[in-house]
Amino acid sequence: MGQRTWSWIVPDGLWEIAKPLLPASRVRPQGGGTPDAPDETLFAAIIYVLVSGCAWRHLPPCFGISKSTAHRRFLIWSRAGVWGRLHEAVLHQLDDAGLIDVTRVVLDTAHVRAKKGGEHTGPSPVDRRKQGTKMHILSDANGLPMIVGISAGNVHDSEGLKPMVEGHQTQHDPGRGRYFKPQRLHADKAYDVPHLRKWLWGKHIGVRIARKGVESSERLGRRRWVIERTLSWLSGYHRLSPRYERDPRNYLAFLGLAAALCCYKRLLRLTT
Repeated sequence: MGQRTWSWIVPDGLWEIAKPLLPASRVRPQGGGTPDAPDETLFAAIIYVLVSGCAWRHLPPCFGISKSTAHRRFLIWSRAGVWGRLHEAVLHQLDDAGLIDVTRVVLDTAHVRAKKGGEHTGPSPVDRRKQGTKMHILSDANGLPMIVGISAGNVHDSEGLKPMVEGHQTQHDPGRGRYFKPQRLHADKAYDVPHLRKWLWGKHIGVRIARKGVESSERLGRRRWVIERTLSWLSGYHRLSPRYERDPRNYLAFLGLAAALCCYKRLLRLTT
């Protein structure tokens, strides 16, 4: 079947951004079996798995590829860092259009069950001790996911603050005058830890974290509601919730691709 049977799954223009980020395919020796499927088809199949949550073996026949081919290419591209670079490339396009606002950033986590266990899972303190994973999300003032990360379900939310902020600060391109340093960080009282406040102040980042026993996290709702919407966007990608990947690198790869898709869809809405 032709491309038209599945092209609806890839937002217009996204393939053109992703194509130059892919590693070169290995050249098969002459007579070495069937030819590789087109990269564009494999890219669409991976997005389909992320969106639908289906197992690789349940890929629709319209893609014309086997489950092993699609899964193998997902692993190759994931280990090559394709999804993180795609996310960053889309963020740069948003920045070029003046659509990123880091006058404040918002940090939060969401717990997802881990159906098959694996690394970076642990008993959830809020879900009857079931094995799970935490998604850590740092968004800009408008809810665009800037940085994503994962940890075990029993790791305290506050443990993710430093890695997320440090990851955010590395997303810059000095050659083009691009720098995403946040001015203020908003978070709920789970992040109210004295040494973290001191660490943020040392980086000249304003702190707007609800204080335990002093103020309710709801008081920050006017600024923090955007991260709840972001978590809702990400939960709409069914391969993320629950977590099916035993290897945390694969789960993080899907999360990075979902973040790239969220950002790209926002770019399309605001520029077309």
